[in-house]
Amino acid sequence: MGHSPDAGQGRVNTKVLGCYKRAYGCGQAAVPALHRPRVVGGEDAVPHSWPWQISLQYRQRREWYHTCGGTLIETNWVLTAAHCISSTLTYRVVLGKQVLSDEEELGSVAVGVEKIIVHEKWDSDLIVNDIALIKLAEKVQESETIQVACLPPAGQILENNYPCYVTGWGRLWTNGPLADVLQQALLPVVDYETCSQRSWWGSYVLPSMVCAGGDGVISSCNGDSGGPLNCPFEGHWEVAGIVSFGSALGCNTLRKPTVFTRVSAYIDWINKTISSN
Repeated sequence: MGHSPDAGQGRVNTKVLGCYKRAYGCGQAAVPALHRPRVVGGEDAVPHSWPWQISLQYRQRREWYHTCGGTLIETNWVLTAAHCISSTLTYRVVLGKQVLSDEEELGSVAVGVEKIIVHEKWDSDLIVNDIALIKLAEKVQESETIQVACLPPAGQILENNYPCYVTGWGRLWTNGPLADVLQQALLPVVDYETCSQRSWWGSYVLPSMVCAGGDGVISSCNGDSGGPLNCPFEGHWEVAGIVSFGSALGCNTLRKPTVFTRVSAYIDWINKTISSN
């Protein structure tokens, strides 16, 4: 499941990203998530309590298949992981989903993709700069089921054990089936000092990444990739991370927390990419 560098300074310009100029404030679900300390080892999310969560789907033989998660950060822009993207596939973004198999789900919408911008320094061998932006073919209407997430301040570093949630339709256990119902799980942040220790991730994790979990019970898994690490901040949720990678030994390996691209290291890149496209 990732990574990244280049941090700007100062709080993200909300005028650029337009978070607070809408009827729905960014990072504020109409339906609150249940804060239970209980994705692998997770639980069904309260329907539409993570309304910025999207399903990235690819087309094969006239059918659409979920491949990764992502986060709506503008009404026509989605944040996901670079490793989710293949130049040979056709994609669509499905928003407002709770149950993937429910094709007629009320409040959900499928939107085509206009363009995909993968970070120019994405390295698939080192899993560095694992971030991409998807421009939707049209702007979506915000509603109770579809809302925009807040971005964190540039350069933000979360303290150890900061309570964040991972969400997605990834595998329910190692090599198991994909979830049909959106899952959520509490994944406390593991600070860089801890996560970079040799008995944890060592040199695989960089300061441009953020680790969360690692208790050997709860983690993200294949299919969660690209999705958000949702962290509460002053009454709203911020997307602090993008699911990037986990242990090859399994999805819930002790001292091998899920590694996320740290979004606060890429605020300048996100703003520049959106403004120039």
